[in-house]
Amino acid sequence: MPQKFRHMPEKTHLNVGYVRLTDSAPLIVASEQKYFEKHGLHVTLKREKSWASIRDKLATGILDAAQMLAPMPLATRLGLENMASPFITGLMLSLNGNAITLATGLCRQMEPPGDSYLTAVDAATALKRIIDSRQQQLTLATVYPFSMHTFQLRQWLRSGGINLKKDVNLIVLPPEQMVENLSRGSIDGFCVGEPWNTVAVQAGVGEVLATGYEIWNNAPEKVLAVMEPWHLANPNAHLRLRMAVMEAQAWLAQDGNRQKASRFIASPCYLDLPRQAITPSLLGHFQRKKNGPTSNNPDFHVFHRYHAGFPWRSRAEWLLRRTYEVLDKPIDCEDICPLIKKVYRTDLYRQAALALGRESPSLDFKSEGTQDKVHRFENGIELGPDLILGNQRFTPCLC
Repeated sequence: MPQKFRHMPEKTHLNVGYVRLTDSAPLIVASEQKYFEKHGLHVTLKREKSWASIRDKLATGILDAAQMLAPMPLATRLGLENMASPFITGLMLSLNGNAITLATGLCRQMEPPGDSYLTAVDAATALKRIIDSRQQQLTLATVYPFSMHTFQLRQWLRSGGINLKKDVNLIVLPPEQMVENLSRGSIDGFCVGEPWNTVAVQAGVGEVLATGYEIWNNAPEKVLAVMEPWHLANPNAHLRLRMAVMEAQAWLAQDGNRQKASRFIASPCYLDLPRQAITPSLLGHFQRKKNGPTSNNPDFHVFHRYHAGFPWRSRAEWLLRRTYEVLDKPIDCEDICPLIKKVYRTDLYRQAALALGRESPSLDFKSEGTQDKVHRFENGIELGPDLILGNQRFTPCLC
């Protein structure tokens, strides 16, 4: 049973940042369905254009909390990108949600006959042949140097034998600038979250060659982040914030609610885009090219199912290892364990889940790349598939 509150929030008026993406849905729903009000909070959602803006405004106190890329709190703790800030998270906002889109003209050179699609690996292999024949680098964009987008794009490219240093030039652009740059020919493709892949497809300027889900089933994507000093000063406000968002996540998992959510998300005060750009991925009916067939993936965005909100420390370790891989530096368990315990606060998730009367995983770590279907992790805890491209497996340090 949910627990009664004993303490009032230290702060009731909060500014919470988000980026113009479909997976900002839990924050938007928490506002529109009045879950924030239910928990005694008055939240103003602040739309930001880039992840760097989210990072800087949260670090300087302009924002109280924010939607954030899952690796960002870890990278920022390390002082990467010229900023060291003590971000923490006690709640994962979403799993999956990304895709890799290339310019339509480029895709025409590699597509199979009819309405069939290349597998993710076959598409990367076909792209390698084109790169070799052109003898010219491709320019591909991701949203932040240390993001699941960067990690997924690198993994996909490597699966096709593409040399990350010689064959491609990886740059960073804000999500909402991807389609414009693709249509101008400034970039050859990108890895970005929805709805921007769908916007490119519907405009006829891009085609999707791989989804994030195909690279890693149910990969960690966004977190709800705060500064650690802010949490220490406002523990009750932070608890209520997490609870409100967790209720919104559960609402998004109920039958029929995502159609309603798409109206909220598309509205001028949030993403300000046509609903038809929002609904394909949100409802799991994704189109890879204009006028092409629709593929069904109900897990394209996961907000609540599979205990999606739990901030697994094992996944934090995977993200940290990929961060060091981008930096071309080694890292060992002695470096990893103290950092992930500071940043990925499973105790804070369990506190909010207990207050809502919900079950939580009892462990902080699990292996990845071993499960091809929904499975029981422990009593009362069902998790989703976790396969990784190339049949890779990941065993964490078990700090």
